[in-house]
Amino acid sequence: MEQSEVVLRAIGILTQSAEWIRTANRDAGGETDGQAGGQAGGGTGAEGSSPERGSGEGQIGSLLAEVFPSFTVSPESTPLEAAHAVTAAALPPMMQLIGAFTYVFAQLAEVHDSGRTDITSEDLLRELALRMSRPNDAV
Repeated sequence: MEQSEVVLRAIGILTQSAEWIRTANRDAGGETDGQAGGQAGGGTGAEGSSPERGSGEGQIGSLLAEVFPSFTVSPESTPLEAAHAVTAAALPPMMQLIGAFTYVFAQLAEVHDSGRTDITSEDLLRELALRMSRPNDAV
């Protein structure tokens, strides 16, 4: 999976997580920032029909399944050899995921730290997704 695709998926998870939090807060009896429903992120109400964790676990699990390779460890391997095989297979995709979420966090932090109030986190995530969708603008 290309790094730009991983970043787009990370953006999707972070964007959706804002809706999960709003839904959880509404379900607990409190409104968030006076914003009930209808927020960006394409909420159709379907997200609220299943548990928030289930939705997140589905998206995150799907991303992990696509990023992490399938591999086998020889039954004759020593525990140390097995550990090395797992590390060798898992390290590159872990670095890819960490890089994607770190990139998005850095973009959000830069806007926050600059004191900008003209753009919300969700708007910035949407802008990043559009930028990442263009082939010449990939990470």
